[in-house]
Parts: sequence; structure tokens; C-alpha cells
Amino acid sequence: MNAEATVSVLGAGGWGTALAIMAQNYGSRVTLWSPFEDEILGIRRFGEHKKLLPGVPVSPEISLTTHLSQAADAELIIFAVPSFAIRRTAELLAPFLPEGTLIANAGKGLEPETHRRFSEVLSEVLPAARVVALSGPSHAEEVARNVPTTLVSASQDADAAERVQEILMNPNFRIYVNTDVTGVELGGALKNVIALAAGICDGLEVGDNTKAALMTRGLAEIARLGIKLGARSETFAGLSGMGDLIVTCGSPHSRNRRAGILIGQGHTLEEALKLVGTVEGYHAALAGWELAQKADVEMPITEQCWQICYNGQSARDAIRMLMERPRCYETERSFGK
Repeated sequence: MNAEATVSVLGAGGWGTALAIMAQNYGSRVTLWSPFEDEILGIRRFGEHKKLLPGVPVSPEISLTTHLSQAADAELIIFAVPSFAIRRTAELLAPFLPEGTLIANAGKGLEPETHRRFSEVLSEVLPAARVVALSGPSHAEEVARNVPTTLVSASQDADAAERVQEILMNPNFRIYVNTDVTGVELGGALKNVIALAAGICDGLEVGDNTKAALMTRGLAEIARLGIKLGARSETFAGLSGMGDLIVTCGSPHSRNRRAGILIGQGHTLEEALKLVGTVEGYHAALAGWELAQKADVEMPITEQCWQICYNGQSARDAIRMLMERPRCYETERSFGK
């Protein structure tokens, strides 16, 4: 890690706070921004994020603010905000942002209205910035506690991706560089749909065979769409694809999985979302299904998640629909093709 770097993190939820703690622990000068004054006041008062990261100290050396102007003057600005807030946050930041600033998006999702990848949104709103995607198997609860974690820094601007790697990498936070930003971001966003489905399997207690098949076929359909949209196939076997899918489908920290468990246990979608909070898989189910329709790509698991989330399909009916699909080859769409 570069001890001389200045880093601002936008979004003081669990992930943003964890990244701020990690960066400050290894020598960067860090500012943490939230639009919510009560969130900042709570962290300042208790010295921790009591709701999302209880017991993990937030150093008083981290500057806390609700003013984007105070977060804009940093070499690296990390976005850690939900999908519905990314465009508006970028628009509010734009008047204060120096040309050439490094922007790393650490969120995983697609913009709800446009289904665009986050780096596309940030590049559109902040055209003078150098935008990088930061993705991989990483839960805030572990990063904040210095558990060894490995991510990918992805951009077509390899120099920008390498600089993010240089600033953030430390003995417990290893970063690889990848220039396939499309594949990295789609893997991170669409795995949330499969994690929601994996949680439903756990809630239904259907067994390990079912969940293993779902994860494997889920990764296959994410890769199909990604390749159609210009990504490289090998990216989906990497950290931002298979790695992120494994951790999100299996971890008790995963909000997508937890929401799925509740749905599988018989809770309504509305109840699950209320109990868990932000569930990107809910939004990504719609975005993924509509992208698949537009690209003419078969994504049956994503389709069934969309049916559950938006059309009231029962979880058991979704499994039945998947199991009764027409016979086909594993690596091809159907017989004769």
C-alpha cells in the first residue's frame, strides 16, 4: 500500500466503512462520507458502526463528513453506495471533482433504470475521472477485521487499475489487475441473483445437490450473457465470477442469501426485503432478465428469480420449472444447435 495516498470512501454502510478502516490501517489518509448525518454522528459518538460492524473500531484518524466537497480532494475516491444511489451521488460530486481523479466503484449491481454497469454510469457523469471497478469475494465483516481477502481492479485503462492496486494492496488485501471490466462487473452484479436463488434453496432445505447445480448453472448463464456483451470467458472463472459467486451463495454474511432463505421459508418478498435491508439481487433479477431478453441469451435461473420477485411465482414452482426444461447438452443451448 502507498502510505502517501489520500483516499475518500463514499458510503458509510458496512462495505464502505470496512474499506475506510482497511485503508487507514495501512497508512492512507482517509475520509468517509455519508449523506446521513445520524450515521456519521453514530460512528463519531461510538467509535464504531454499531449497526453493521459492531465491535470493529473506526479510528478517530478517519475524517467523517456529510459534505461531498470535503471528500472530493483525494487521489482515490471509492464508491460504496447502493445501485439506486450511484448516479445521484456522482452528480452531486461532479462540481467538486478535480480532473484525472481515480474513481473505484466497489459496489456490485446494475443501475435500476438503465441496467448499465456502474463504471458506465460513473464514466458518463464524471467524464474527466479515471474509472476502475473493484470486485471479488469480499464481505465487509471480514475485510474490517483484516481477514485475508483478494479482489480484482478492472479497467480498460490499465494504468488506472494498477494505481488502485498500488494504493489499496496490503498484506491482508491482495489485488489483481484485469482489463475485462465488462466481465468483472457483470459477474459481480449478476451473482447476486444466483445468491438469492441459493438462499431460497437453503430456505426450502432442498439439499446440497440442488444448490450445487444451481450455482454451477448460474455461473454458466452469467458467462453466456457476459460473452454476448463483450466479456472474456475466463473472467467468469476468476475472482469476480466464480470466487464472488461461491462466497455470496454460501456465507451467512450475504444479504442476498439471507433474503432468499426467508423467501424459501415462506416469508413474502416484502417481508424479506424489510428484514434484510438492501438486497441487490432483487434489482439485478429484473436487470439481468431484461438484458438477457435484449441480447437473446437463455438465462433460466435468472428468469425464475425474476418470476419470484416480480410476478409472485412460488419458489417450489420455480424449481419445478427449471427441472422440467427441455433436454439439452450441458454446453449448448439445445439439441441440434
